[in-house]
Amino acid sequence: MRLFHSATPSSLAILSTVSAQKVIDLSTAQWTVSSPSLNISVPGRVPSQVHLDLYREGVIPDPYFGLGDFELRWVTYSNWTYEAEDSSSDLSTWLLFNGLDTFTSIEVCGQHVASTNNQFRQYYFDVSSILKSCSKAPTLSINFGSAINITADIAVQPGQETWPRGVEGLFEFPNRQFIRKEQSDFGWDWGPAFAPAGVWQPAYVVQLPTGGIHVRNSLLDIYRQGQLNNLPPDQNAPWIVNASLDLLGTVPSTATLDIEIMDMRNTSVASGSLQNITVSGNMITGSITVDGETCQLWWPTGLGSQNLYYFKISVMDGSKTLASTTKRSAFRTIVLNMTPISDSQLAQGIAPGNNWHFEINGKEFYAKGSNFIPPDAFWPRVTEEKMIQLFQSVVDGNQNMLRVWASGAYTPDFIYDIADEMGVLLWSEFEFGDALYPVNSEFLENVREEANYNVRRVNHHPSLALWAGGNELENLELPTAEGVDPGNPKWRDEYEQLFLDVLLPAVYGNTKSISYIPSSTTNGYLVLDFSLPIPMIQRYDNKTKGSIYGDTDHYDYNSAEAFDLTSYPVGRFANEFGYHSMPSLQTWQQAIVPEDLHFNSSTIVLRNHHYPAGGPFVDNYANSSKGMAEMTIAAERYYPVPYLSDSVANFSAWCHTTQIFQADFYRSQITYYRRGSGMRERQLGSLYWQLEDIWQAPTWAGIEYDGRWKVLHYVAKDIYQPVIIASYWNYTTGDLTAYVTSDLWTPATGTATLTWYSYNGTILAPSTNVPFNVGALNTTQVLATNTNTTGYNLNDAVLKMNITATGSLPNSQETKTFKHEFFFHALDLSKANLQDPGLTLSYDGQTGNFTVEATKAVAAWIWLDIPAGTLGNFDSNAFWLVPGEKIEIGHTVKNDTSGGKWVEGVTVRSLWNNTST
Repeated sequence: MRLFHSATPSSLAILSTVSAQKVIDLSTAQWTVSSPSLNISVPGRVPSQVHLDLYREGVIPDPYFGLGDFELRWVTYSNWTYEAEDSSSDLSTWLLFNGLDTFTSIEVCGQHVASTNNQFRQYYFDVSSILKSCSKAPTLSINFGSAINITADIAVQPGQETWPRGVEGLFEFPNRQFIRKEQSDFGWDWGPAFAPAGVWQPAYVVQLPTGGIHVRNSLLDIYRQGQLNNLPPDQNAPWIVNASLDLLGTVPSTATLDIEIMDMRNTSVASGSLQNITVSGNMITGSITVDGETCQLWWPTGLGSQNLYYFKISVMDGSKTLASTTKRSAFRTIVLNMTPISDSQLAQGIAPGNNWHFEINGKEFYAKGSNFIPPDAFWPRVTEEKMIQLFQSVVDGNQNMLRVWASGAYTPDFIYDIADEMGVLLWSEFEFGDALYPVNSEFLENVREEANYNVRRVNHHPSLALWAGGNELENLELPTAEGVDPGNPKWRDEYEQLFLDVLLPAVYGNTKSISYIPSSTTNGYLVLDFSLPIPMIQRYDNKTKGSIYGDTDHYDYNSAEAFDLTSYPVGRFANEFGYHSMPSLQTWQQAIVPEDLHFNSSTIVLRNHHYPAGGPFVDNYANSSKGMAEMTIAAERYYPVPYLSDSVANFSAWCHTTQIFQADFYRSQITYYRRGSGMRERQLGSLYWQLEDIWQAPTWAGIEYDGRWKVLHYVAKDIYQPVIIASYWNYTTGDLTAYVTSDLWTPATGTATLTWYSYNGTILAPSTNVPFNVGALNTTQVLATNTNTTGYNLNDAVLKMNITATGSLPNSQETKTFKHEFFFHALDLSKANLQDPGLTLSYDGQTGNFTVEATKAVAAWIWLDIPAGTLGNFDSNAFWLVPGEKIEIGHTVKNDTSGGKWVEGVTVRSLWNNTST
């Protein structure tokens, strides 16, 4: 291939160029990756990372197998060089990198071009003069320094900043706060510490004719006229479409901008010239007003349609098109409302304080979802296919929002594209977490460039819901620093320099359509005044007694307190909470040898990073064993645990039992938070920790690394339905209530049927039918009793609760029937009188459905299991049945290597199977 030659049509389409430009995708170059000190040189790729290239070429084994994260650290500690060569060009030539990870020295023709130190920035360099002086075939060389070694050197530089002990969340490699690199690359409590290096995002050579320009990045901001960040706009105001293009080359002073808006059928719905044109350096900006009736709104999944449009922005000089770019976007407003509780809200019984909820197109809604972490330690192998499968699981799981956790990497556009199409809101965050950071001018300027680039890059996506400054800063890192060093204002001042003085202007200065908070868990602002240089003044702990502010997180690893409702936080929104569990046997088999398939094998214990090593140690048995013990104790405390003679089957059953506890605990919290929509806290969001796995290990995930659903994801799917019933038990007093909760936008009416059963299936009393009417985004009580006075022994009694309700989904006039089922039982099922439920399983080849029936007794926690080699999920799983009850279950196959024979290997079990030997 030729490094400096004309581009293919596909390259032109991707990069939004015009015909006079030449754009070469560097993925087509012939690359080598080498380390002279290690005497290694192999073919490389772009985008890629060193570990992936070495693995593909057989130099190293699969990094994810066994203890690869420890055994392959020599790769991380080494420097590596990527190199390609070919012929030159006389055109103006730029190198354009969308992601270099992380410390690099770049050379062309042996001459130094630049050094970089930020994984998250877009870098671009004019190499025209170097190429003209190049006397031989030009070479492009990118040397990547070891991030671990370089940050260690930075940390000991004279005058370098230090922080109080405990402020840096130290997982494996230290000093991550000094580097603008994926923070979890240095280890986290759910993932490995590979700290990879490479050209991790697309890279290009851009050649321009004289006077030519190229769009390297762009901003599209669509908002209501008069809208300000963090404040609900007037939904009757017209739309403002603001476009701003970042260009390579020189922008003529006479340049203008044209726009054409097209629907998804490429039918033009509006066009014209942008007004208020400004040219600043290599940036050109303009805006236009669009009638609110012109286009249809975009809504999250479950709340309406995902109406999308193409926006073609062209840079014009008279009648000549200099460059153009097309973005797919939509008309919607999304606001994080943190305004003070109004008098009308107080009159409704809402507690004083501040709001903390999202509004889409002026409508409050309940945010149901989870936290998205990096789906792989090596981003270049995160494929569109895998992300479509993952986001389909999100939608199938009745989730409408993901919090894209800080301390990973900024989400690539193709993932936002998927979220746009599927209607999944992405609460996005800048990549800072569990640490405080330097505030020297060089660091802050580096962050400013990073933030501006990424805010502008993704702002057109309607799925973008929020920018947060980072993870666990206001609620954890600041209190830690101030607790060790009380009375010192330095820590708050430095925190505000980065998260208010740098990051807030990166949002507010580029967009009016997106809200900003400095920290993922926050009590919100005390003042929001746009006449101030920095409009936001944080509340911190300036709280009034009896008032409720902000969002919450919750982690309690004392499983004895797991179902204590009084231990759950009361807030306006729950942004993370959880407990860890083991992945399935099928997932473990992907990563470890058969000899290690037992619960406390050395490999399994060391792949468990909860609790973390606290340094680059490879013998973290002491801390990891604590996390293993927490899972074991929780399983033993609440369920019969398996003692099967087959060691692999026993291991599998133990893994599954930890998943049952995890799901049971999350369900208790989610129902509690959802009920809060109708309580004084007016709680309008539940995002559990975490959606998916980065690798095969014990974690908080509901979806395993290859996409297999844990018990948690099935239970979350069930409890995130629009209208649910759930029990709430104070096991100290015996008080038992049940509530119907709805997140519909109009009232729903129906009947709750409550029936007590013994575990042998005998109905203990006639069913009780309770009619109900539940308001919009509200809850209503349908049961109030006390288990001490019911006359039932809870070791042999279970309350089955069913509801059938009618109502309408948001933005729909169609009346729909909603059904839900919930079983109340004693917390400790190890003491329950579980009996063989006589489960039967059959498969209908015509319908493609499975049927499960309990023929003898109550079946608790029924589980249908798909064998290894097939990735799929059932429409329903992890449910209960009473005898004589059967359920027909559909399924979705996402990947199958069995030729369809997997259906013969599906098994069914219930919790009773743990009692057999």
